[in-house]
Amino acid sequence: MATVRLDQKRHALVRAVPDSYPEALARFFGSGPTDIATARAQHQAYRQALLDNGVEVTVLPADHAYPDCIFVEDQAVVIDGHVLLPVPGHPSRVGEQPPVADFLVRQLHGGRLCRMDGEARMDGGDLLRLGNLFFVGRSTRTNDAGIEELRLLLDHLGYELRVVDIPENALHLTSISSTPTDTDLFIPEGYLTPEDFGPLPEGCTVHVMPAEEVYGCSTIGLPTGRVIVAEGYPTVLATVEAMGLEPLVLDMSEIRAGDGSLTCCSIFYSTPGQNESE
Repeated sequence: MATVRLDQKRHALVRAVPDSYPEALARFFGSGPTDIATARAQHQAYRQALLDNGVEVTVLPADHAYPDCIFVEDQAVVIDGHVLLPVPGHPSRVGEQPPVADFLVRQLHGGRLCRMDGEARMDGGDLLRLGNLFFVGRSTRTNDAGIEELRLLLDHLGYELRVVDIPENALHLTSISSTPTDTDLFIPEGYLTPEDFGPLPEGCTVHVMPAEEVYGCSTIGLPTGRVIVAEGYPTVLATVEAMGLEPLVLDMSEIRAGDGSLTCCSIFYSTPGQNESE
């Protein structure tokens, strides 16, 4: 059975749904959230799924001045205990970062801290990891200057970075693709092709899903061998099962309405001294 790295799966940082969530940016997957109570219930089920599968979850309070603050993934990138704080690609989201940064700096005090500045822009949702290979989406939220700052960190850590151009009808790389294991890549037909990712390491497989299941291509592999998948995407579900993995299906309808995917709602990390090879 395929596995997932544990170095970013031991702990998860999430952020509560703000009262202002109906004003969240929405252009790609929905026309905007309409039911805060349902959104909060779905977010709670998401957090519980992580907890039930061995992930320690910390919930930051919502900041009601920032409708998109639930989508915490965009505010920081954590790689092997090192933190990159990007300048978010949409101006309305820049103010969300301070409490996220403060928390991660306290937790990862032994790691390297990098802050983007100048013209560099990047959302954490544009970073995808396949084992020891990284991909970054060049998108409306992530520019070349941001990519180069990310490359500096990855060069320091000894990892390869490849750039994937995100089509205009998609938000982030992880909005439309995911790596449920270290050897499997889910992508949607009509949005991305296997060639966009270049030659992959031996043993890796690209699974191309129907275009209408693009939202379902965002999955989360867990240390238990389960994979969180969004409800309503039968090909994605069948593929996970055919891989010998157990799907954990969640209703994400009100999260989707705010352009949020499964991965958008968390930042995974490990604390200093944890054995990443387990």
